Amino acid sequence: MNPHYRITELASSDRPRERLASLGAEVISNAELIAILLRSGIKGMNALQLAQEILMNFGGLHGLHRTTYEVLCSMKGIGPAKAAQLKAAIELGRRLSLASPSEQPSINSPEDAAALLMYEMGALENEHMRVMLLDTRNKLIKIVEIYRGSLNSSLIRIGEVFRDAIRASAASIIVVHNHPSGDPTPSPEDIAVTREIVAAGKLLDIEVLDHIIIGKNKSVSLKSKNFGFE
Repeated sequence: MNPHYRITELASSDRPRERLASLGAEVISNAELIAILLRSGIKGMNALQLAQEILMNFGGLHGLHRTTYEVLCSMKGIGPAKAAQLKAAIELGRRLSLASPSEQPSINSPEDAAALLMYEMGALENEHMRVMLLDTRNKLIKIVEIYRGSLNSSLIRIGEVFRDAIRASAASIIVVHNHPSGDPTPSPEDIAVTREIVAAGKLLDIEVLDHIIIGKNKSVSLKSKNFGFE
C-alpha cells in the first residue's frame, strides 16, 4: 500500500465511511473506525494513516482506551479537537457498557459478571475493587466501588465489602477487582483476601458467589479455581 495515498484517491468502496455505510460498522477495521472519527489527516498523512499511527503508538485499542486526553493532545497530528473526539467515543462506549437495561440483568456465570465490568475496569491504571449486589434470583441490584489501591488484606476492611450489601438486603455478592498489568492471574494476596471475605460472608449470611479478577480482555474466576473458597 502506498504510504502517501489520500483517501479521496481510493475507490469509493475502499473509503472508511463508504465501507461502513455499505458493510456495517462491525466489519471494518479499528483504524478505519478511528479515521472516521478523526475526519481528516495532516500534511503528508491522511486520516486512515493517522489512525494507523495512533494505534501503533499506543499499542492498539486497549492502549488508546487508557491514554489520557493530555497525552493524546501532545501527539503530532491530533491536537485538542481530535483528542476530544476520540475520548468522547471511548466514554460513550464506557457508558453504554454500564447502561442499565429496563430490567436489571441476572448474573448466572462468571462470564456474565465479568462482561458487565470488563470494558471499564480493563483500562484502569490502578487496582479497584467493586462489589456486585444480587437479590435472591441473582438479579443485579447495583454495583458499588469500595476500594482503590493495591489489594492487601492488611488494608482492606472486610466490613466495608458487605456494608452496602447489608443496607440493600442483598442475598449474595460477587467481588470484582482488576489487575492493571493486564494479567488476571490471582496472587497469593488475592487468594488470602478472598478467603477472608468468604468467611465473613458466612457469618453475615450473605453468600459470596465469586471473586473475579479482570485483566486485559480476559478474566479469572477464583471460585471456578477453588481459590479461597475451600
